[in-house]
Amino acid sequence: MKRSDLVRSVQVKFNRMRPEDADRIVEILTNDITDAVMRGDRIEIRGFGRFMPRVRATKDAFNPRTGKPMRLDAGRTILFRPSNELTKKMN
Repeated sequence: MKRSDLVRSVQVKFNRMRPEDADRIVEILTNDITDAVMRGDRIEIRGFGRFMPRVRATKDAFNPRTGKPMRLDAGRTILFRPSNELTKKMN
């Protein structure tokens, strides 16, 4: 599903909503989630899942093509854990 599909879905659910308003709702929601995760907050959407910031440590690895050792720098990433309810619906 693309962002435009999500905007269209919001617009269809609220049949009198203008496309610009639906787009703005999706934009606000994604911006708020992004800002919260960047601050280090955990986002929980009941029935859907949790978004949590994670810090990756520096580690040594090997280049799969050449086999030479290399160092992977530390960094930040996002972990998504689906809720039990979402997992049950998928199965």
